[in-house]
Amino acid sequence: MHSSSPADAPIVREPLHAPVAHLIRGGVVEGIHYGSVVVLGADGEVRFQLGDIEAAFYPRSALKPVQAVAMLRAGLSLDGDLLSLAAASHSGEERHLAGTRRILDLAGLTEADLRNVPDMPYDPAVRDTWIREGREPSRLAQNCSGKHAAMLWTAKLNGWSLDDYLDPAHPLQQAIAEIVEDLTGQRVAATTVDGCGAPLFSVSLHGLARAVSRIVTAAPGTPEARVADAMREHAEMASGAGRDVAALMAAVPGLLAKDGFEGVEVAALPDGRAVAVKIADGANRARVPVAAAALERAGVDPELLTQFAGEALLGGGRAVGCVRPVRSLEPVEAVVCA
Repeated sequence: MHSSSPADAPIVREPLHAPVAHLIRGGVVEGIHYGSVVVLGADGEVRFQLGDIEAAFYPRSALKPVQAVAMLRAGLSLDGDLLSLAAASHSGEERHLAGTRRILDLAGLTEADLRNVPDMPYDPAVRDTWIREGREPSRLAQNCSGKHAAMLWTAKLNGWSLDDYLDPAHPLQQAIAEIVEDLTGQRVAATTVDGCGAPLFSVSLHGLARAVSRIVTAAPGTPEARVADAMREHAEMASGAGRDVAALMAAVPGLLAKDGFEGVEVAALPDGRAVAVKIADGANRARVPVAAAALERAGVDPELLTQFAGEALLGGGRAVGCVRPVRSLEPVEAVVCA
């Protein structure tokens, strides 16, 4: 445990976001994405901030590594690809479905025990294949099924009830909330329901970065280190083929990264340097280049980040602009796009 008495909860307020990325078309700023960014040094101190890093917000699936740590601390016996899947927002590929079935089999449970919402696969190509084949939405295909299977097994191992494992008052969710507060170093500001049906805890962007920094710097063999190792070694099990967060972990040695809906991303290097990003309008086209720019601010070699510089804006089928982080975020002035 890092602290027996976490700091007060972040304030619930309208976040004071700032411009973090420009849409530049033909040399003119056509649009602006607002958001917030924090960069922590290896000592845990804030090295750069933009926007509002202390307001309460919902990390969405970027909190899954913390939830996975909590389940390991509660006795869950997973490692490797299945532990990565327990922290996943997966694409719904067959390996993800098969892995979730394996977790359920280990627990002596079935898909019928899951309480996440039925859905089609998250990956567009996989989803299109399902539609062509006439397959229906399922709980296994929903992108959080690995987490839910792990939650069920954790509950069963502790003798806790299964039907209500998503109730915020359930011992499992209380245990997760305790570890959220331990790793973020602050009390939970609010609790709501995530898209999959699980409780979602509100912390600050600063707290989220601090939590993942603590995960990557934990001693070998601890629940934190096991989660970090599993996600880094099996990055596509935590996401999917072609997903930007898996590509980022492959490009930057030792990096742990996790994305979340509504424009959230958190990433940390083995020495504890960490970044966290929230795009106010939830746009992935801003999340990716802003996260890359934050990592460059943290000291990552920019040559490792070139593929994450931002998608082109097209006009007549050709590139006429780009999504570019604001100049205050980029460590050096970038080449202006078309």
